Order: sequence, then structure tokens, then C-alpha cells
Amino acid sequence: MITGTVGVGKTSVADLVGDLLAEASVPHAVMDLDRLNQSWPAPDEDPFNFRLLLRNLRGLTANYLDVGVRRFVLAGVAENTADLDGYQAAIGMPLQVCRLIADLPAVHTRLRLRHEAANDPESLPWHLERAGQLHQIIDQAAIADFTIDTTEVPPSAVAASVLKTAGWI
Repeated sequence: MITGTVGVGKTSVADLVGDLLAEASVPHAVMDLDRLNQSWPAPDEDPFNFRLLLRNLRGLTANYLDVGVRRFVLAGVAENTADLDGYQAAIGMPLQVCRLIADLPAVHTRLRLRHEAANDPESLPWHLERAGQLHQIIDQAAIADFTIDTTEVPPSAVAASVLKTAGWI
């Protein structure tokens, strides 16, 4: 699992990890967990639709296992051990957790560029504020097996480091 605050590069790195696994002929699936909970409206008691995400993850995992996938690259947020336990239960196997970090100014720059490219200025302020909050939440949770700083490292090098540190290649 690749986790970290918004804008740190989780999805970009996960996609590149998938590319490297494909080059090494390792059966795998890359899942952007943010895509598994996109439903509106979210229940008041579950504003990030985490329960739906876990249901979808459980189903996708079973399907991928049926076709021979043996490695899962998950890009998403784990705020605490309960989140991590939910992910592990949904995929039915233990997770190695890689936390990506970056200096907050770098994250803010990435978020501005992303929201500009998506023509989405309305949600930028929320994401800018959430970046610092989520960084602290994940810091306090201390659930990562290893951490990689993405501030000045190209995503391709981060992906290679993730695989090497995880012992997958």
C-alpha cells in the first residue's frame, strides 16, 4: 500500500510501480482507492465512503485473484490502524505500507498544478488545507513500514525504491 497526504504522488508512483512489475512479468493489479469510493451522496456517518471502498476492494481483489494476480499495489490513504485493518481484511492478506512524504510547499505546488490542469479551482482550498492536516494524522498513526521522500525525487525513482524496499524486485 502506498499512502500519504493528498498531492504527495501516491497514484503516480503506484502506476509506475505497476509498469515496473509488468516489465518484470509479475502478475499484479494497481488500484487507486480514491476511485473505489466515488459515490454521491456519502452517508453522514461515513463522509469519505470508506465502507463502500472496502466493499468494492473486496470484490475487485477476488476477481483479480481469480485471474492470477498475486501482487496488489494500492494507492490510498490509511489514517490509522483501523483503516489498515480494513484494507487487509478486504484483500485477505497482510500489507506492506509505504508512506510517501514531501515538503508541504512542494505538495501545495503539485496540488495547484493538478487543480489547474483539471480546471477545478473550487476544491483547491480544501485540498491545500487537508494536505497539512492529513500529513499530521498519518504521522501520528505511525503505520508505515517504510517512508520515501518524494520532494525532489522523480516518480520513476520513487517507484523503483518502493519495489526495492518492499523486496518485490
